[in-house]
Amino acid sequence: MAALTLYYRQNCHLCEDFLAQLQDLINGQSHTLTLVDVDSNAELRRDFGSKVPVLIGTHGELCYYELDRQSLLGYLSSS
Repeated sequence: MAALTLYYRQNCHLCEDFLAQLQDLINGQSHTLTLVDVDSNAELRRDFGSKVPVLIGTHGELCYYELDRQSLLGYLSSS
């Protein structure tokens, strides 16, 4: 089972599109997805700035701004 964390921002069209595509890919599979709003914490807001959405796997960043299907599918198949 793969663990994924999506750093996002409320009312962000890129984030909403990214999340919808991500959910379509992992729907029905046994992966965990944690959503973290970067604006919920001053440190996260400083660290990520406008670099959202960002998808993180167990070993680090998988992609940002746009969903990299190939990278994600490779990660999911190796987890």
